[in-house]
Amino acid sequence: MYPDDCRICGRALVRASRVPVCEACLTPVEPLSEAVCSRCGVPFENERQSDGAGHCGACRLEAPEFDWARGYGAYEGTLRHLIHLLKYAGMRPLARPLAGRLTPLLTQAGPVDLIVPVPLDAGRRRARGFNQAELLARELSRLSGVACETGALRRIRATETQTGLTNQQRRENVAGAFEARRGLAAGRNVLLIDDVITTGATAASCARALKRAGAARVAVVALARARSQLMDVPAPMARAAGASW
Repeated sequence: MYPDDCRICGRALVRASRVPVCEACLTPVEPLSEAVCSRCGVPFENERQSDGAGHCGACRLEAPEFDWARGYGAYEGTLRHLIHLLKYAGMRPLARPLAGRLTPLLTQAGPVDLIVPVPLDAGRRRARGFNQAELLARELSRLSGVACETGALRRIRATETQTGLTNQQRRENVAGAFEARRGLAAGRNVLLIDDVITTGATAASCARALKRAGAARVAVVALARARSQLMDVPAPMARAAGASW
């Protein structure tokens, strides 16, 4: 009798749905179309940013611990709004249509034996009530038939929010923050799931823990990828510039 309104455009939803976003707002979310780093997936602004192997400057200087990473779309516009609705507004039903966007990346990631979400620390999970990466991982597992193991990786210490931190500070913030269960990861090709890749520091720390536990390969898939790496500038400057987390 009283239909809900789309949380993005504000128009009344035509039919009852657990997803509070209309099809007109869900449909235009497009994948990244520009060339990206063949290792970490960061989009190139121009051809000069890539070497002959398709690697970005950061990966040329120091290859990340993960073997491959991609984000479905750019962390901006409607996709950013959808992620915020899922993550901060608690709209869990969005996990299903958003996970559907990840299925093409699953086929590009190479062999995958196990899907593993990036874990939250206990305090943040209690405050939020859920882990958005886990919701996405479970839905992707349902769609693909690949097993999901939420207990394969755990966060062993709380970390500060990554917002406003430089590349180096982000790496230090998550260094040693994760531990993997050896029996689950050993000899397996793992697909790590997160909502957003910014610098890749969290994904790299998770991959390091999984490989120490014997994982053969770690690929990373996220809903969104920041278009550029953060600069190593002082944190107050980064916060003033509105650096994304």
